[in-house]
Amino acid sequence: MGHIYLYYGTGGGKTAASLGLALRSLGHGHRVVVVQFLKYWKKTGEYKAAKTLAPLYEIKQFGRSGWIKTGKAGDDVDVGGFKANLRSATDEDKAAARKALKYAEKMISVEHPPELIILDEICLAAHLGIIKSSDVIALLDKLPPCTDAVLTGRYVPKALIDRADFVNEVREVKAPKSFVSTEGIQY
Repeated sequence: MGHIYLYYGTGGGKTAASLGLALRSLGHGHRVVVVQFLKYWKKTGEYKAAKTLAPLYEIKQFGRSGWIKTGKAGDDVDVGGFKANLRSATDEDKAAARKALKYAEKMISVEHPPELIILDEICLAAHLGIIKSSDVIALLDKLPPCTDAVLTGRYVPKALIDRADFVNEVREVKAPKSFVSTEGIQY
């Protein structure tokens, strides 16, 4: 079975760290599949790169428009002038996450599975109860020996931390007071 790497925490760079592993893997001619839970925006660099890096790199998104709130306080977020409406998770979000899990299982079950599968935001989806940690673990238990997996997400259930081989917490130490969103860096 492949190794499981987990990047979580309130700091930025979890997806970027997973994409760094993807770049390394691609450099060795390995196939990489990225499955994005909760994400839907197709203007990100990792999404656009699929055109250039195919057929070794593939990305599929299973999110719905909007940000899902993690707490009960408020329905809006304001970070340094960036404002977003938050919404509660719906049955449609749960159905999309189930589709993402099935897609990931299909990708690791093919005759020639990828050497790396990135399950981006799967930890947050499990934390929010959109998918069950036990379903994520069942998927990870099916990893073929040639496939490593990377899990990301701001918050993570303890069961996923326990299941991972490598766990890295990304925490914010310092950031500008105003929201920064630079093409090619944050997206």
